[in-house]
Amino acid sequence: MPEESRPTRPGLKLITARTLKWNTIDRVASQVLYAVVGIVLANVLSQEDFGLVGVIIVFQAFAILFVDSGFGAALLQKKNCDEADYSTVFWFNLGVSVAVYWILFFCAPLIADIFQGDRRLIPLSRVMFLSFILNGLGIVQTNRLMKKMDVKQVTIANVVGLTVSGGLAMGLALGGFGAWALVWQTVALGAVKTGWLWITGGWYPRLRFSRESLRSIWRIGMSVFSSSLLNTICLNIYNFVIGAFYNLRALGVYTQADKWSKMGSASISQVLTATFVPLLARFQDNRADFHRYMGRINRFAAFITFPALGALIILAEPIFHLLLGHKWDASIPLFQILCVRGIFVVLISLINNYILALGKARLLMTVEIVKDALTAAAIFSTIWFGSVELLVWGQMGASALTFAFVIALGCRATGYSLSRFLLDLMPYCALSMAAMAAASGLFFLLHAPALRILAGLSLGAVIYWGVLKIAGSVTLADAEEYLLGRFRRRT
Repeated sequence: MPEESRPTRPGLKLITARTLKWNTIDRVASQVLYAVVGIVLANVLSQEDFGLVGVIIVFQAFAILFVDSGFGAALLQKKNCDEADYSTVFWFNLGVSVAVYWILFFCAPLIADIFQGDRRLIPLSRVMFLSFILNGLGIVQTNRLMKKMDVKQVTIANVVGLTVSGGLAMGLALGGFGAWALVWQTVALGAVKTGWLWITGGWYPRLRFSRESLRSIWRIGMSVFSSSLLNTICLNIYNFVIGAFYNLRALGVYTQADKWSKMGSASISQVLTATFVPLLARFQDNRADFHRYMGRINRFAAFITFPALGALIILAEPIFHLLLGHKWDASIPLFQILCVRGIFVVLISLINNYILALGKARLLMTVEIVKDALTAAAIFSTIWFGSVELLVWGQMGASALTFAFVIALGCRATGYSLSRFLLDLMPYCALSMAAMAAASGLFFLLHAPALRILAGLSLGAVIYWGVLKIAGSVTLADAEEYLLGRFRRRT
């Protein structure tokens, strides 16, 4: 398994390792909390309750996007940010968030009309939309800490917010409040996270708005915003289509599959982005170092992504049955398809990060146009059959074709060869498939869901770790160092 020798940068390696550690703690703790709360809510609330909130999430996603306007990513990409930059972005975000909230407040009846005229959506949406104002107030605080690669307080804010909001949601659900449990969970999460960052982040906005600062980040910000707008359309179009053309129950089934699958793929993407974009931005003018770190990140991403999502695909049925019973059986095949899609999503996000770190954000618009065109074609060709599962298969196929386009574009933009990129990924992909095949073979001998999960994970992990250990994988050694806190020089 070929892996390059790496440069010795003890200081930078330590900073990166600490950032990776806290980002990983953040995602692992967040997913555990999401899982615990999600299991309780999935067992208590109805499919229609999740469908109602799934409708609101579509519009909330766009509102949050307009509030940030791509400036958060622009702050991460910009080499040197000063107080004028941070304050300007803060006041811009606040002004936009207030304006967008009132627009959506008065549009709530129209939202209800789109989705079978369900008037319950009006008060639910008006309360839930408060969350993007609360989240918007913490965007600069979050990005400032990420820029410094000091994400400890971001992690704590997320964990505290999820704990408080999760407890509130479970209490409301058990008290019979239905969809309101999900709404207040979202609002409470935004309030607690932002409040914590304001208390501990060590930064407060100044009464200053600089047109020069706005212009300096406008180009990157608008490029990211434009591509993110199309990406948000792509991510939420299925919620809209299923809710508007099928029914809220079908949307509830889909949102469960989508939510649980994204706990894997989105978490990996967020860890990689938060850890490595600030790092790569330091080497945007040094192509040799940039390529060296690209190779290491490629291998690390593959090392995590393929076995994690592969395990979810194989263990989907026993996991759902153990945690949720048979209430959500219709979500299982959708979940498995979406996990396959999640692999492509992580890799696409990885390449987009390389493009962003080089300051070539305009290329992201090209990526999103192609992705959205393929998604639209997939929807148009499958929606007429009336099958949500077929619709999701089309979604996965569109993501696979998008990945093929993005990897070609990304290699051209970065100067990193396609063969080298694929060589970084393929050993981990092949080894994960072998471990998955061996683990799935145990299912013929075991029937209890808990035993199937335990045996499958144990055998798969032993095979995966054992082969990499025997092969002397540098990526495995790095992962062990990061996890155990040991750092040693290698030449």
